Order: sequence, then C-alpha cells, then structure tokens
Amino acid sequence: MNVAIYIYDQAEVLDFSGPFEVFSTAARLAPKNGAPSVFLVSELGQTVTARGNYRVIPDYGFGDCPTVDLLIVPGGVHTGELDKPSVIKWIADIAVNTTITASVCTGAFLLAEAGVIKNNPATTHWEDIPALKKAYPSLTVHENIRWVDAGRVVTSGGISAGIDMSLHLIARLYGIDLAQKTAQQMEFAWRSSEGLQTADA
Repeated sequence: MNVAIYIYDQAEVLDFSGPFEVFSTAARLAPKNGAPSVFLVSELGQTVTARGNYRVIPDYGFGDCPTVDLLIVPGGVHTGELDKPSVIKWIADIAVNTTITASVCTGAFLLAEAGVIKNNPATTHWEDIPALKKAYPSLTVHENIRWVDAGRVVTSGGISAGIDMSLHLIARLYGIDLAQKTAQQMEFAWRSSEGLQTADA
C-alpha cells in the first residue's frame, strides 16, 4: 500500500510528521510482504518550509508521484492552498482512485474544497470547527472527538489527533495487533475508542 502525505508551506509539522511516524513504524513491524510504503508529496517536489521554519524535502511532486492508495492531507496555514486550483484538482483527482483519503486538522478544508467530502461526517481542529461548518454547511461536523471514519474518507482533529487517526487506519487496514504494537513502539498512549466510526465505514 502506498501512503502519500501532501505537504506544503506552513503545514503544521506534527500533522504530517505524526502520520509519517505511525506508518513508517508500522512498516518496520509488519511482515515484509504487507508493509505500507509512506512518502511525502509537494506540489512541485521542491523543499517545503513548514510551520516554525521546519524545512522538509519531499519525495515527489505532482508530476512524478506514484500510484496512491491512501492520501493524507495535513492542516496548518491552509488558506493559501485553497486558492491553488492545481492543488485542489490534484487532491480531487487522486481521491478518485484511493482506497482511503484522510485529513488531519484543517486539511479537512482542502478535502471539502476538492469535493472529496460533501455531506460526510467529519471533524477538524476544535478552533476551526465553526469555520468549517460555515464554509461547508452540508458537512456534519463532529466536535470533541479525535477522528471520524466515514468509510473512504477519514478526518481527524488537530495536530496530535492525526496520530490517533493513523493508528486507527493501521488497525483498519492491517489489524488491531499491528496498531497496538506500533503504538507501543512509539510509546504512545493510544485509545482506539476515542474516534467515531459511522455506519458507512
């Protein structure tokens, strides 16, 4: 399974680094023929400066990105990304063929703008829930929850909640045993009950 994490200037560091750590740790612990492959993608494939002046070198750009089975879109200062037709189109196009498309924090705004989530249950960072409800009123936005699994689309709350969501995805795709081993290896106190799995999931 190819897990692509989209990164951009002023993305929240733990929004993408947390899921990257979960999937890369799971890959070390999983049987070799079943390990996920995780990589970073930016629009142009060039160095991205995330929040706090954290510089990251992506593995791919839009033009040479491999097939994506699971796409994760992080949050951060996302408003500039909403104004980029090429970014919104790429997310929309990739999501057509993914098994799962997920977001962390305000990455939910990018999924909504791309039409990946339309009338789905979703969540985002607690501070941005009113804005998400106002901008995309057809969404059912849940509060006080770490992640929402609506089947092909999974969204999480802010920052560290992306780790919880990613461990849930490991459990869903590879089994609870690998998710628990991954959380233990990371010394992360994961509680699988802190999310919401809808009837569509």
